[in-house]
Amino acid sequence: MSAARLYFITKTLLQYGIDELLPQQKLPWFAKLARRSIFWLRNRHKDKPAGVRLRLALQTLGPVWIKFGQMLSTRRDLLPPEIASELALLQDQVPPFAGDQAKAIIEQALEVNDISDVFSEFDVTPLASASIAQVHTATLIDNDGDHQDVVVKVIRPNIKKQIDADLALMQQCARVVAKLLKEGRRLRPVEVVKEYKKTLLDELDLMREGANAIQLRRNFEDSESLYIPFVYSDFSRTNVLVMERIYGIPVSDTDALLKQGTNMKLLAERGVEVFFTQVFRDSFFHADMHPGNIFVSFDNPHNPQYIGIDCGIVGTLNKEDKRYLAENFIAFFNRDYRKVAELHVDSGWVPADTSIEEFEFAIRTVCEPIFNKPLAEISFGHVLVNLFNTARRFNMEVQPQLVLLQKTLLYVEGLGRQLYPQLDLWKTAKPFLEDWVKQQVGPWAVAKQMYANLPFWAEKMPELPDLVYHALKRQHLPPPSQMSNHKPLLLTLIGCSGLIVGSILVINHWYSAAGFSAALGAGLCWLGWRKG
Repeated sequence: MSAARLYFITKTLLQYGIDELLPQQKLPWFAKLARRSIFWLRNRHKDKPAGVRLRLALQTLGPVWIKFGQMLSTRRDLLPPEIASELALLQDQVPPFAGDQAKAIIEQALEVNDISDVFSEFDVTPLASASIAQVHTATLIDNDGDHQDVVVKVIRPNIKKQIDADLALMQQCARVVAKLLKEGRRLRPVEVVKEYKKTLLDELDLMREGANAIQLRRNFEDSESLYIPFVYSDFSRTNVLVMERIYGIPVSDTDALLKQGTNMKLLAERGVEVFFTQVFRDSFFHADMHPGNIFVSFDNPHNPQYIGIDCGIVGTLNKEDKRYLAENFIAFFNRDYRKVAELHVDSGWVPADTSIEEFEFAIRTVCEPIFNKPLAEISFGHVLVNLFNTARRFNMEVQPQLVLLQKTLLYVEGLGRQLYPQLDLWKTAKPFLEDWVKQQVGPWAVAKQMYANLPFWAEKMPELPDLVYHALKRQHLPPPSQMSNHKPLLLTLIGCSGLIVGSILVINHWYSAAGFSAALGAGLCWLGWRKG
């Protein structure tokens, strides 16, 4: 299966002349020899522009490749405009499958004899067609008998077989790369493909997408920045998703946005705000924010609101990765390159024996020229190449858990460049991150952490005296006459117990007793500290 798929991929790329897009002078001799040996596979579309050929090739290869093209379409600073514009068509203009076939899939999934039992109207012509699913408009008869305008998303039939074949081939290639290339350990291709496989297979489960949308909608409830459509869970299945129909302008249609008087500067800033809010406040972010999935509401163009759809791919971060990322961003915005270098070593992203001074100098060399410039004046292609060379030089390993975040950040930066090229990405993001870090450290953060742990302490409180007794017993306590040396320890333990009891009393709304217990506990802790 993988060998057949590999031949099909090679055949497709060569018949669309994709090999001709590569700089021939930089190809190794064995690559040129291999190309000449497959003499029967020639470019059959010489009459078409390069962008059209690339789009058609990716479209032919299927969803894994289409998604790759979608990401490239947002990087107009890395690709010629004519190629980027063609790849943008992959976002929602993939050829659809038959509407009657979609109708049959929905009837089978919802276990109804006729689709009219659920939808009073159903348009067999798709509203949009993407790599993995297509969308139809309909009018839902909900459980209360009311009629609601909805869209129905249907997974393409028999698509999983093709995706499995591509993923199996990618896994094999990753293992070969890991063994043969010197950079195999640093790039961690096996782990990256494994992470991508999980993400792509998750996207085939529309019940998971519905749950993601519900979570994101709750996170941004009453927000002026982002709106997530309502999901009708009772009418959704693994391969069918029913959700509220939204009306807005595609974020890629800048002419329509300008025509209605949209505040483009505020819209671009809110894109940055939404991204950092999802990542650092919620640790739950929409990881497929290409322009085909983002709209702008028609309402109130002077106070524009994003509308997000297609929540099949989301990313999460653990506390450690989130903290390191936030500190890295802030150090980067403050041009504290030594701090950036130290954080990379502390987090294990670069080897422990890395020279901090050399790493600091390398980062400064790459990053310093781009500060105080709007996006329009920054060559991110040049920056990315230099950062890649720096990573290679210092053996920096790829972090698979951050791949989705990196991709999403590319989307956000691409949107910012498109909407408002004068946007100062650094100045917009820095205050948000500084506020977030302040919330994570200091007395208020400690108090919130203690409050979150109160149920645990309430459960363990009855066991505390026994635990203290056994701990002291293991220390081989001296006779009572010699116990004076242990008074500071005992006072501190009793004081801590008083603080815990006070916290538990707060939960039960016994505020007077809680205040007395906390004050007594704090006093005993202070006394123990003084005597110690």
